[in-house]
Amino acid sequence: MRKSDRLFQLTNILRAHQPISAKTLAEKMSVSERTIYRYVDDLSVAGIPIYGEPGVGYRLSEGYELPPLQLSPGELEALVAGVNFIAALTGQRLSDSAHALLSKIEAALPRSIATSNPDHRAIRIPASSRGTGVYEVWDRLHSAIESKHWLDLGYVSEQGEVTQRTVFPLGLFYWGAKWTVGCWCGLRGNYRDFRVDRIVKLVTSSSGGALPVDVSLQNYIALQEQAN
Repeated sequence: MRKSDRLFQLTNILRAHQPISAKTLAEKMSVSERTIYRYVDDLSVAGIPIYGEPGVGYRLSEGYELPPLQLSPGELEALVAGVNFIAALTGQRLSDSAHALLSKIEAALPRSIATSNPDHRAIRIPASSRGTGVYEVWDRLHSAIESKHWLDLGYVSEQGEVTQRTVFPLGLFYWGAKWTVGCWCGLRGNYRDFRVDRIVKLVTSSSGGALPVDVSLQNYIALQEQAN
């Protein structure tokens, strides 16, 4: 990655997470703390209003905004591919939001970039999941995660047996061919994964009860990483 891109990345992280320590910045950018100190000096010389507080971290001056968004053809291709991935492989609501986002970004781009051979882009994501049960179930799972609702699932096991589970959904994960939903399972009293394409029933539950205080998406991911 070019140094200018690194500095832009650093500025964006500061805007989103300030105040933030040099150590945390280094971890987020996969560089050393010494490199962060050099980047901060470079930004200051370039006129970016960044300052540090001992024991607190770095901040940007209140009200600072980055210049208008500029995308290269390669960056635009990456963005379009990502938007099309979301539109094809998630659910209707997020698909609509993805297309609306792309329209806004392309409207703000220079015409030479925004309209450069849109029909000749090499990366294509077929909308193969639309009209399937997964497409509808994904939307409902996503809504339940946002609203923090327990769910009653009807789930088909590998042996073809349908079981009933009451779960608290935490996050959706894509594994290259299938979606899974990571949950806290009320029956097992533990984290469990369920393939979205095997869910045959999905309704809001009134019998989930109180969620254990230490149950969270972050703890679920940490356990997954330990297992792998």
